[in-house]
Amino acid sequence: MIKLAVIVGSTRKGRFAPVVADWFTAQARQRPDLDVDVLDLADAGLPDVLHGFGEEPADEVKAVSPRLAGADAFVVVTPEYNHSFPAPLKSAIDWHYTEWQAKPVGFVSYGGHGGGLRAVEQLRLVFAELHAVTIRDTVSFHDAWTRFDDDGNPVDAEAVNGAAKTMLDQLVWWGAALKDARAKRPYEV
Repeated sequence: MIKLAVIVGSTRKGRFAPVVADWFTAQARQRPDLDVDVLDLADAGLPDVLHGFGEEPADEVKAVSPRLAGADAFVVVTPEYNHSFPAPLKSAIDWHYTEWQAKPVGFVSYGGHGGGLRAVEQLRLVFAELHAVTIRDTVSFHDAWTRFDDDGNPVDAEAVNGAAKTMLDQLVWWGAALKDARAKRPYEV
């Protein structure tokens, strides 16, 4: 069983993130090889100012840290803002370091014409610095607001469900491989 943390990266008022995240989470929860924990940054209340070295982190950070540390794999659900990802997502990533190491990260992105893919490309660089392994295949919704019906179901369910399965298959493979490797030999930088 792989413990998967799904991180909802948008905190914007009126955000579309819950529609995408709810669909994806339902896909992940259908799998018997995943134990899914949803971490919605809009609910986490993480501070936007990082603490100094040696200073105690805020209680909100302390509440999130064990959830990330306990995860074997991550999926980041992110919109694209100005050809990048949201600032609260970067803060959430930067509050942590060892929690990401030697673990796989998959992406579900959404946005306008770019479908959030530019945000994903930038996140790949950030996670590489944290010694995480990013999954090549992503799930992306171009013009996302037209890709879901009024009930939050994708209008092209077969294609996007298939894309989610492909990404999750890869994530589970990497999650199991890296979990076994960390158990045999702890990852140290």
